[in-house]
Amino acid sequence: MQEISSENKLNERITALENENKYLHEMVAYLTKKLYGRSSETSKTLNIGQMSLFDEAETEANDKVKEPALEDVEAYRRKKFTGQREEKLKNLPHDRVLIKMHQDDMFCETCGTKLTRIGEEFVRTEVEYIPAKLRVIDYYREVYECRQCRKQELPYIEKSVMPEPVIPHSYASASSIAHIMYQKYVNAVPLYRQETDWKNLGLKLSRATMANWIIWSADEWLKPLVDRMHKTMLAEKYLHADETVLQVMNEPGRKNTTKSYMWVYGTYKDSKTPIRIFEYQPTRSGENARKFLQGFKGYLVSDAYQGYEKVEGIQRCYCWAHLRRYFVEALPKDIKSKEATLPIQAIEYCKELFKIEDEISDEDAKTRYKVRQEKSMPILDEFFAWIENNINKTLPKSKLGKAFQYAQNQKEGLLRYLEDGHIAISNNLAENSIRPFTIGRKNWLISGSPKGARASAVVYSIIETAKANGLDAYKYLNYIFKNMPGINQEYYEEFLPWHPDIQRACKKTI
Repeated sequence: MQEISSENKLNERITALENENKYLHEMVAYLTKKLYGRSSETSKTLNIGQMSLFDEAETEANDKVKEPALEDVEAYRRKKFTGQREEKLKNLPHDRVLIKMHQDDMFCETCGTKLTRIGEEFVRTEVEYIPAKLRVIDYYREVYECRQCRKQELPYIEKSVMPEPVIPHSYASASSIAHIMYQKYVNAVPLYRQETDWKNLGLKLSRATMANWIIWSADEWLKPLVDRMHKTMLAEKYLHADETVLQVMNEPGRKNTTKSYMWVYGTYKDSKTPIRIFEYQPTRSGENARKFLQGFKGYLVSDAYQGYEKVEGIQRCYCWAHLRRYFVEALPKDIKSKEATLPIQAIEYCKELFKIEDEISDEDAKTRYKVRQEKSMPILDEFFAWIENNINKTLPKSKLGKAFQYAQNQKEGLLRYLEDGHIAISNNLAENSIRPFTIGRKNWLISGSPKGARASAVVYSIIETAKANGLDAYKYLNYIFKNMPGINQEYYEEFLPWHPDIQRACKKTI
């Protein structure tokens, strides 16, 4: 009996080591893919063959299943159509240039008679690039006096009213600050590169000066608008939320290597007042979300991060793109192997659900709700039954095992989008809003101070909200800095991006 017991323990130990070895190999493959592979997981890059969604018995590898290879889409030529060039150039200003004939050429080479103009012909169209240039504007104002009062030794002087500057005692203009912000927060051009650009234009403008302009203008003119947007957002019924890592220098009581976070909150797709608000916080604590969303009562679309549970009075709606990502990460290197069958099947379920959402994306909420009940519900029932039947066939600590556990544990939140046609199936709205920040982060890497991080959050809020409202971000920033100084705060509502005056002045034309 002792020999049998020892043998059983040995076999258990061997099995445990084999599982551990398999897990370590999986982690190496996963980290290698994260380091060198494509990050996209769209249907265009996940070339997964169509599989039956309702064949529970299909648990073995199938050589006929197409590879879900992560590969680039082949380049292709766009078909030309009549008026394509005109369509591209229609919103650009046009100048007409007529090339005249030289006086010496206005004679017939046959008989020498002077030629008569009979018209003109179109030859070609060119797009000319006009380099940026700087100019200095010196402001003067008229001064008047009353000569009658002067005679009576009662001097009276009147001066013309000057527009208020963006920054007092500074040579910064509305356009220069707007340009600096646009370059940094839209085009992801860090300040040290902008410093070189300004120098090439003839002005030595240090990055410290530009940073000061950004921080001062964001706090003085942009933050009041963000605060008003925040109040409007809390009155909505559907919101999105996400967060990403940010490294901030010189945070009191914290090492420079400590992770900080940029949070983003957004209104839903059908909102009449599209809003995107960024908030810098030193930590990922759920307290940050609780404080920001205090007063909000409704549905919150996000990943399954437990920190959002601290927000009172909300219904959690979990993102199906996050779930799909778990199964994408579980794909083995050899996608024809037995281990690839289950993650491929899961991805196919997700693919079918997203296909339905694409088909009804332009419909109203009532129609989306109806279609989801008719088409999505049966697929969801089948998917979670499939999860239940296969969850015990995976190693709990493996990528696939964690994907199954995530699906099973978050079932209630994953199904919540069925309750209301306004609820999105994914959190892509928030992720798309935060993407410009993550792209910019790759260029400027860190924020120099908490003050700078907060200013960046304010500027990103204005810019991404402007985009969501169909505005040209540069035009909007320039309009704010040019017109808000000197305006009473009770009129700040007129500067919000959905106001008719703003829509007329700053609408994106291209």
